[in-house]
Amino acid sequence: MKIGKATVPRSGITTSNAETIVVRGQDLSRDLIGQVNFADYFVFLLTGRKPDAATSAVVNATLVAIADHGLVPSVQAARMTYAAAPEALQGAVAAGILGCGSVILGASETAGRMFVEIDARAQQQGGDLRAAATAVVTARREQKQAIPGYGHPEHKQRDRRVDALFEVARRAGAGQHFVQIAQLVEEIVPGVVGKDLKLNVSAAIPAVLLGVGFPVGALKGVPILARTAALIAHLNEEQEDPIGFALSYQAMREFEYTGEMPK
Repeated sequence: MKIGKATVPRSGITTSNAETIVVRGQDLSRDLIGQVNFADYFVFLLTGRKPDAATSAVVNATLVAIADHGLVPSVQAARMTYAAAPEALQGAVAAGILGCGSVILGASETAGRMFVEIDARAQQQGGDLRAAATAVVTARREQKQAIPGYGHPEHKQRDRRVDALFEVARRAGAGQHFVQIAQLVEEIVPGVVGKDLKLNVSAAIPAVLLGVGFPVGALKGVPILARTAALIAHLNEEQEDPIGFALSYQAMREFEYTGEMPK
């Protein structure tokens, strides 16, 4: 039974034979190994184009910004999985990444799509970004949806990573259009939501990446790639100074049973 339109498996990313490996039309061993850093190679794999200086600076900065934030849920999941299955490093990394969703790590994609929606609406309405941003934020509020990338449980003032990323983008000469949209949303949110929710890193990341033409559909991949590096660091530490079972113990210590008891 055929599902989908394709009848032949195909890809324009990589091919190989006995003599060489070709990636996006370039010889891996001759043209890429030792010639590009990993973040630039990520962009090249993704788009087929080697990044210019602005794109390289922005992508590298976003990967650094989102890689680690302490014992967050993804890290705890990975450490506890490793404690239970120390023979499966890959399983522990996967456990940490599987929680990439609308609240943790995945908010960059959601925020980016919101910025693109605001931009498209502004173009349809004569270029008024503020009116477009107000309409989109209001619609999300009416639908009881969160405003992705705004507010943070720890960083009540604007997340310092935001200004750091915006400064990298500005210095590198990256486009500022989506940074402007992100800041407009921050100005609008209090009047619509009733809370002064400041930009956090999950909104800053798509704002600077979209400014260098990064694909919207791959935005979630940036925090996934970055967090993978941090998870490997945490799991290496877990081997030397294990706390996976301590995390489980603390959860059980605070546990309260709220169900019924047998009669």
